[in-house]
Amino acid sequence: MKIAHLINSLATGGAEKLVVETVPLYQQAGITTDVIVANGTNHPFTQQLLATSKTEIISLGIGSVYNPLLIFKLMRLLDKYDIIHVHLFPVQYFAVAAKWLSRSKVKLVFTEHCTTNRRISNTLFLPIENFIYQSYQKVICITDEIKNIYTEYLPKLNNLQVIRNGVNLNLIQNANKLPFKDINASLNSNDKLIMQVAAFREQKDQATLIKAITILPFEVKLILVGEGVEKEKCQQLVQQLNLSERVFFLGVRMDVAQLLKTADIVVLSSKYEGLSLSSIEGMASSKPFIASDVPGLSEVVSGAGLLFECGNEKALATHITNLLNDPILYQKTAADCQERAQEFTIEKMVTAHIELYQNLLNEIQA
Repeated sequence: MKIAHLINSLATGGAEKLVVETVPLYQQAGITTDVIVANGTNHPFTQQLLATSKTEIISLGIGSVYNPLLIFKLMRLLDKYDIIHVHLFPVQYFAVAAKWLSRSKVKLVFTEHCTTNRRISNTLFLPIENFIYQSYQKVICITDEIKNIYTEYLPKLNNLQVIRNGVNLNLIQNANKLPFKDINASLNSNDKLIMQVAAFREQKDQATLIKAITILPFEVKLILVGEGVEKEKCQQLVQQLNLSERVFFLGVRMDVAQLLKTADIVVLSSKYEGLSLSSIEGMASSKPFIASDVPGLSEVVSGAGLLFECGNEKALATHITNLLNDPILYQKTAADCQERAQEFTIEKMVTAHIELYQNLLNEIQA
């Protein structure tokens, strides 16, 4: 069996992290697995994948991932593989176009990582979306909610299958704390660290978390891990709110497990999610986890971590205050989160994917 994972790039993001962490496991199971990227710019995830696997990373270019000429480069690669497993838009469209133009017999699998996208709200896209999604032999929905959304959005689809994302729980749970000085020299032992790990995109809404810090005592500090187009706006907001001594931007870090162990509380303030790997990692860290009450988070976190109204910094600050002031609540929430995280192991996910791949190949042989 020879598989390729096709994705926009190996920059920061949940889908990218998922590919990097699962490819070595596919190879350990005896599956030849390559990664095709629309933009092959070297990122920390690129180096991690090269260090942990024997995969070939095939770059289609280093320019815009929206360049339709990438379709023709992709066409030349399709028949090297039994299955192409695709992640994210626009390569979701490019893979279908490449297969159609080349008349390739390769099987296509797509993982739908999000509960929403801009195309869903535009009826002009509906015929195109129907064609694209039906062109995949399987569309993996990472939650039941996503399956329900796409069943309603595209009623003719009969290729949806739920396989929940997973994370390497052992990596998180066995990590050691970092000294505060390795995070920022200005931190001291009395500080309480709030942390969010997420790309700086409008969806992730770091701004609400930054605003919540203004309500909290001075010793409560915020650590933001990630990069992205919204980072500069968030840095400007920190300056406007006079929070430069309390909010720290760490960029992309490859020691996220250690950072999570060092934090006192982990937060994800997103406006929507699919099944966030960051939320599972946060819950696995043995620290209380707080999330916005939105699709993709509420069903995962409810009954374990704490939920707050999306965009409501006062409600978020109240949760943080309650956790820091109530040791019993703190310990119970942390324990409940850690127990919930056990439902989302990366091993379960990889086993389900391999079974799906094998079933598709069996159909070909039959």
